[in-house]
Amino acid sequence: MLLCGIFSSGIYVSLSSIKQKYDYTDVIIFYLFLYIGAIIGSYLLYILINYKNLIILFNNIDKFNNILSVLRYIFGGSIFYGGLLGGIFTGYILIKKNIVYEKYVDIVAASIPLFHFFGRIGCFLGGCCFGISCKFGFLYTNNPIIEANGITRFPVPLLEAAFNIGLFFLLNHLLNKEKYKNRLLYIYLLIYAIGRFFIEFLRGDAYRGMLFIFSTSQIISILIIISVLLKVFLFNKNKEKTV
Repeated sequence: MLLCGIFSSGIYVSLSSIKQKYDYTDVIIFYLFLYIGAIIGSYLLYILINYKNLIILFNNIDKFNNILSVLRYIFGGSIFYGGLLGGIFTGYILIKKNIVYEKYVDIVAASIPLFHFFGRIGCFLGGCCFGISCKFGFLYTNNPIIEANGITRFPVPLLEAAFNIGLFFLLNHLLNKEKYKNRLLYIYLLIYAIGRFFIEFLRGDAYRGMLFIFSTSQIISILIIISVLLKVFLFNKNKEKTV
């Protein structure tokens, strides 16, 4: 499903760049570098959150099988927010190197929820992001995460998949209408972060880390919301000064 997401959003980026009369080869190169950064970032955040377990594994490396266990653990999970931040950081570096990439950001921003839609379908099929227990939903019996089994759980990945595809259609509409030009990334970040904050309450897993009553993703959501609103405030303030 990850590959389906990459190819689908890649096709979308290509078609959108042709429609916008951009050099689609340049746009695809930009897109691919962003997703390389996103993949690296998603694993790095997963490792950071689960560093205690990794330390235990590293301390017990004494044979080849233990090394394989460490590698399986490192590449056995990823976190979307890590990928999102990794992609944004990669894009920032690329734009600093070549300012022409900046005009492609709107297209890539609109493609993110399309990619994420397929990713969440994959989460549902893999059982990694199970939901809270409820009277209706799905029953896992062979989930690799033991605590997910034997309880009817709310299909929270499907809810987030629906949220993402709706967000994709909204951003695509704004892109085609050329509304909020050069600001689609901020719109995406704000809407997604707000939605993700509330969706997290429907997840029943705590293995990605918790601080008080909030999950790691909720804390990141709060920071993103504050950052975007601060950016908008400073932009408007500078605009007033210019006027």
